Amino acid sequence: MIQSFKMALRSISGNKFRAFLTMLGIIIGVMALVILVSLVNGATSTVTDTIAELGSDLVSVTISDDKGSPITLDLLQSWMDEDGIGLTAAYGSTSVTGKYDATSSTVTVYGTTASYLDIQGLTLLLGRFLKTTDVDNNNYICVLNETAASTLVGYTDCVGEEIALDGLKFTVVGIIEDDDSSVSSLLSSGDSLIAYIPYTTLLRLSSTVSTSITSFYVSAEEGSDMDTAAAAVTALLLARFDEDEDAFTVSSSNVMEDAMSSVTSILAVLLGGIAAISLVVGGIGIMNIMLVTVTERTREIGIRKAIGASRGMILQQFLLESVVLCMLGCAIGIFLSWGILQIISVVVSSLSVSFSMEWNVVMIAVVFCFAIGVVFGLYPANKAAKLAPIDALHYGG
Repeated sequence: MIQSFKMALRSISGNKFRAFLTMLGIIIGVMALVILVSLVNGATSTVTDTIAELGSDLVSVTISDDKGSPITLDLLQSWMDEDGIGLTAAYGSTSVTGKYDATSSTVTVYGTTASYLDIQGLTLLLGRFLKTTDVDNNNYICVLNETAASTLVGYTDCVGEEIALDGLKFTVVGIIEDDDSSVSSLLSSGDSLIAYIPYTTLLRLSSTVSTSITSFYVSAEEGSDMDTAAAAVTALLLARFDEDEDAFTVSSSNVMEDAMSSVTSILAVLLGGIAAISLVVGGIGIMNIMLVTVTERTREIGIRKAIGASRGMILQQFLLESVVLCMLGCAIGIFLSWGILQIISVVVSSLSVSFSMEWNVVMIAVVFCFAIGVVFGLYPANKAAKLAPIDALHYGG
């Protein structure tokens, strides 16, 4: 085996340029496989982390048919005592014209309750957020995000100022720090002007918002998880809506993560399959050059057989040469893939995305290349092994 390996290396090094061209298909195939799958997995990891940052204990509920038993604020308040459920917050939204002195702009208004701040993980910059008494008393107060405060009022520290929302006066009681990772910021553009007001006040401000609650958030109880919270709220809704699963929709970031994982897994398999085709094409190139090698070395094969080399030894020699070609191409492809991934990571570092080599994909590439070397080298090796010594010695090609 060692002698056959040395002979394989000697044969490859004897014509380096031809060997490189032969390995080129394998190199490109390995690079395509490793780089594409690593890029997909890196992007998946980044997107999954971003989704998780939207609220690791957030469950969103949408009611499509209340069956004559609408969800009320008092009912949501009572559900916070149920096992598995932490906080609940009704919400609705509308777009209005916000005005302060001579400045006016379109503002996205969210009507909600006091728990919304903690459920969404928002950061209070100045003042306070909505209170339960604000909701109970239909108070005309609002909490602005930084963009809304600086755009409408002209400065962030505007607690106590009055702004008009569709002509109704609202007192600013707090400022929320801008956060592009929150759900409300995700659903609207990054530079949106946002105002939070009591849910009951929103009903007076907008005629398009239903008097019965059709959307609300639920957080998981401390020490519990989203699946438990989702199961708990689903059971409560089924009991209220006569076991009709079509009357509502319950979703969480777990569902989004699972969906994203499923899509990217399919994409990774698809791209991996395309890259595998490149490896197969490279394998055909190796079989072609091995057939040429067998033809060129026919007299050598005859001499070796004449001095006692067995059919198995000839088969082993040429099969090993094919495998060595494949594995050398694989090694070069892996090294180049690592370098390219490092360059890509540096280029996109400002986007908080990192791409690293997936070692499980590397192992798949190594095994696949070895298999290609065996499969596509077997026919030329077998052809060499079957040559009759007398015919090989008389070959004049």
